[in-house]
Amino acid sequence: MLNRPVTLVVAAVVLAIEGLTAVVLGGYAAVETIVGKPADLGSSIVVSAFGILIGAALIWVAWGVLQAARWSRAPGVVTQIFALPVAVSLVQSEQTVPGVLLIVVALAGLVALLAPATTKAMIGE
Repeated sequence: MLNRPVTLVVAAVVLAIEGLTAVVLGGYAAVETIVGKPADLGSSIVVSAFGILIGAALIWVAWGVLQAARWSRAPGVVTQIFALPVAVSLVQSEQTVPGVLLIVVALAGLVALLAPATTKAMIGE
């Protein structure tokens, strides 16, 4: 699909950013688990693996969105919906900058995924 709508590209970029962020944070947690002394080794391994796997899944969804694959829209929308309460929680815990950034990114992703141009590209008339 050479003539992708801008909203489709924006949605894919948002999902890719979220996925890369999760992979990086999961990788960071893995490194800290290896070089540090975690209070609970099992939980640290699970958190690290979860971050890396979820990040990889989001990158896969971003690729699907970029290709206008029908299957990719639902997980993309669900991800943005789940990101909003996490963002609000960050703001409430006085981590304002990451919380506000996540709100902006999640809303941009949600709007882009639900835009009429994206719908037409992914689903048709």
